[in-house]
Amino acid sequence: MSKNGLLTSPAGRLLATLGDFAVMIVSVIWLTLRRPPQWSLIRDQLYEIGVLSLPVVAITGFSTGMVLAAQAYFQLSDKGLASATGLMVTKAMMVELGPVLTAFMVTGRVGAAMCATLGTMRVTEQIDALKSMSVNPLRYLVAPRFLAGLVMMPLLTVFSCLCGILGGYFIAVHYYGMPSTSFIDPLPVNIHLFDFFSGLVKAFIFGIIIITISCYRGMTTRGGAAGVGRATTNSVVICYSVILVANFLITVGLNSSYEYIENFTGWNLS
Repeated sequence: MSKNGLLTSPAGRLLATLGDFAVMIVSVIWLTLRRPPQWSLIRDQLYEIGVLSLPVVAITGFSTGMVLAAQAYFQLSDKGLASATGLMVTKAMMVELGPVLTAFMVTGRVGAAMCATLGTMRVTEQIDALKSMSVNPLRYLVAPRFLAGLVMMPLLTVFSCLCGILGGYFIAVHYYGMPSTSFIDPLPVNIHLFDFFSGLVKAFIFGIIIITISCYRGMTTRGGAAGVGRATTNSVVICYSVILVANFLITVGLNSSYEYIENFTGWNLS
């Protein structure tokens, strides 16, 4: 196969896209370390990504915790294991559902808007105008979003987990009549530092995935208004798919390296 044929084949286009994507990530990190963006740009993105996402994250976390508690209590009560309801809700929210559902909500609310904004700027040649004024679009548009995403995703995940635990407590105690001590007492004994660490690692990586994919799809948009719509839809679908795959890989990796992390850091994770 000729060189031109390889570049126009699906595999060649995929490799070229992955290469451009990797170059963008490295460039953003380099620009951020070399000369961080203005604080005002980062502050605006912190507010956009973090503060404005609090309502949808709270609703998602609280309702998920209620469903978990309702199902756990219903399934376990006739087996004499109703006291494990609080532990199941907390474990599930901290390790799996909190990070994943928060990432999904941020993707739908922030990632899509981010891609649409940058895509509109691309097709209306605003990004080209920035280049003509010697303004680096990656440093001005992408780097603030990248930094804000790294900061806010772990914080939003912690907030979502707290809302989920509160929702589970509300249903188990005030609806099913479970003693509050039975819900809370098992938590300090069975919830470990490793559970908290796992959730934060996932949230941090999910933040990188959401911001970089959304920004890349926005920055490479073509085809006018219709192209912006396609790029936005594609970015959300790709983010969801990558988050699910990454969640599995991170879970397997962390669980298999539990003892190594404990020995390397010197932390008592259990």
